[in-house]
Amino acid sequence: MATAPPATANLRELTLRGAVLGGIITLVFTAANVYLGLKVGLTFATAIPAAVISMSILRYFANHSVVENNIVQTIASAAGTLSAIIFVIPGLVIIGWWTGFPYWITMAVCAIGGILGVMYSIPLRRALVTGSDLPYPEGVAAAEVLKVGDSAGGAAENKAGLRTIILGSVASAGFALLTKLKVLSDSISTTIKIGTGGTLFSAGLSMSLIGIGHLVGVTVGIAMLVGVVISYVVLLPIETQGRTAGEDLGDAVGSIFANDVRLIGAGAIAIAAIWTLIKVIGPIVRGIKAAMVSSRSRREGVTVDITERDMPINIVGGSILVLLIPIGVLLWDFVHDTVLEGSATGIIAVSIVFVFVIGLAVASVCGYMAGLIGSSNSPISGVGILVVLIAALLVKLTFGPADASQTDALIAYTLFTAAVVFGVATISNDNLQDLKTGQLVGATPWKQQVALIIGVLFGSAVIPPILQLMYEAFGFVGAPGATEDALAAPQAGLLTTLAQGVLGADLNWGLIGIGALIGAAVIVIDELLGHAGRFRLPPLAVGMGMYLPMSVVLVIPIGAFIGHYYNRWAERSGGAVEHKKRMGVLLATGLIVGEALFGVVFAGIVAATGDDSALAIVGDGFERWAQILGVIVFAGTIALLYDRVRKIAIASGSASSTTADTTKD
Repeated sequence: MATAPPATANLRELTLRGAVLGGIITLVFTAANVYLGLKVGLTFATAIPAAVISMSILRYFANHSVVENNIVQTIASAAGTLSAIIFVIPGLVIIGWWTGFPYWITMAVCAIGGILGVMYSIPLRRALVTGSDLPYPEGVAAAEVLKVGDSAGGAAENKAGLRTIILGSVASAGFALLTKLKVLSDSISTTIKIGTGGTLFSAGLSMSLIGIGHLVGVTVGIAMLVGVVISYVVLLPIETQGRTAGEDLGDAVGSIFANDVRLIGAGAIAIAAIWTLIKVIGPIVRGIKAAMVSSRSRREGVTVDITERDMPINIVGGSILVLLIPIGVLLWDFVHDTVLEGSATGIIAVSIVFVFVIGLAVASVCGYMAGLIGSSNSPISGVGILVVLIAALLVKLTFGPADASQTDALIAYTLFTAAVVFGVATISNDNLQDLKTGQLVGATPWKQQVALIIGVLFGSAVIPPILQLMYEAFGFVGAPGATEDALAAPQAGLLTTLAQGVLGADLNWGLIGIGALIGAAVIVIDELLGHAGRFRLPPLAVGMGMYLPMSVVLVIPIGAFIGHYYNRWAERSGGAVEHKKRMGVLLATGLIVGEALFGVVFAGIVAATGDDSALAIVGDGFERWAQILGVIVFAGTIALLYDRVRKIAIASGSASSTTADTTKD
């Protein structure tokens, strides 16, 4: 039975100080997510750390409340999640259509897509939040954090939580600094010859990857490891046989992975995404029908509680229709003064309908997936693959035959259109999670929905300059002038390749087909394991393990196992189990945030100096020792951090329990 939300009708909720604080937190977490997404293709959910920071600060102000803290985490969470739009929009730079990120256009794409995502998710709240039994793991966890922070013992936990985030952040940023000084290496790698081909072994010494592993959990970590084995132990040695003669083995194997094996991984991701969509359609339709019945009952005079008051549906519907106008303007502006200008009416009209229809489908699917497995684990990249493929096929069918210059323009146009829909997807993936938190703490839905829009606007203002900074400092793999230190931008690279392949008619569908077959086999195995009540093998996680470079993926399962054993310790250690687990989550968040923020600062240094070795204090001759020291310091630091957090968790858990007991007495 669900616990009734607390009575909050007379508490301050949507306040100016809350909006300002949410905006400040937004700057930090959005910058971290942009950097992390461009580097490793993954982002992290910001709701829980934002809630902890909010409670730690607002407790010094009068009349603060749990619902006001909820508004702060809602703003920060929405903005941090919107940063996932970087999975598409850097593609315009990768193909050379843009030479940077024009501020107002990039901001408008983020803002319009994000607000449309908010509006689409509002009618789904009753269907997928209050009217369903979806677990919403991160939304429930954030609600528990807010409730504990509002309790008598909450101050001790808030203080301990903030200290844990700072501890992880400082350690992670410090290690990253040492790697830029070249005192420590940030990776270990080697090429292995197998017959007339070979494979690669590489592991990134990145504390953020440990944090990601802790957050995604051991099931996803093992699934990604399976994907690595499929790509690097099976596919890559097979694909490279007889194709490396006369070339440097490392360069040849790396090229074959990038051009062939990754397409197989893309096929596995695509089929897994389609399967996910099929599985969620039924529950979504049933939920929407239930919401319509509930809405009809309210119109017949049923009293609506404060915790059930959404933004009026006429405003929601009107906003969706009005937002289609600036989308059309953006699309027209994009083709203006290009080779498409004289014949773009058809593709613009189709694109507007595409955004309207597919946006609603994407909002439903992403919201359901977030409710099922959480925002962090939700396969937003798989949805992005389907969006780009559908958009590219529609544009190609509508426009008809195109010459080379028109094809290049159509590829850019497809990515631009898909970016708007991706904004809808990213926000819907987060909004329902936040609305679940609000339901559990007694928030007013319409106020939280306004906060979501504020978060979108904050994020839209912050993302373009951070993207520009990352591009100027590092560049992106595959973009003109990219260096060996360029950021991978893996999803943007994949989606660009798919758009180029569909519109240029040179996509190797055979490799994608092989990936689809592998993905289908994984789906069957996962379903059999599920029916047997055994360990699951999430197909999308396997596909991501196949697609992403080993240097990114290999450390994530290590972090997942570390997090698993930390949680096992928490369960065996006695009282305050959930508190101890939360401290682990906050450490993992700190590991991600610290390295990511240092990456933003370092990007500024590189952009100012034009030298990506500006901080180096040792030469290349120290590289072997740097790798050895890197492994030792990396492992030792992680061990010390988790030991320290265990002690903090024990002490703060005891203090919180003592305070609560004293107050009760």
